Amino acid sequence: MSERKQINFTIVPDDDPSGSARTYANFCGVAHTPFDFTLTFCEVMPLSEKEIRDAEAEHIVRAPVKARVVMPVQFVPTLIAALQENLRIFSDAHAPQPQPAPDKGPVH
Repeated sequence: MSERKQINFTIVPDDDPSGSARTYANFCGVAHTPFDFTLTFCEVMPLSEKEIRDAEAEHIVRAPVKARVVMPVQFVPTLIAALQENLRIFSDAHAPQPQPAPDKGPVH
């Protein structure tokens, strides 16, 4: 019988500039099946007056899909935890610093 060895490792992105273009998205739609989650990233631009009227009538705004990522259900809790941790770090770094109360002098 073959023994299974446990190997600890860290996965890091291989930043090959020729193979990975950065994509901007400001909207993410989420869908799921019993087996996976699909995140659909879109870029929503400001709407023209005509697009606003159409959206009011149809209740739909079309946005170009920039990327679609399908991931297994088992990966989703790890993704959520990573997003929450990064949001916490971001919030701590960018939160307004509390200002000290103005010194009113001694109270007698």
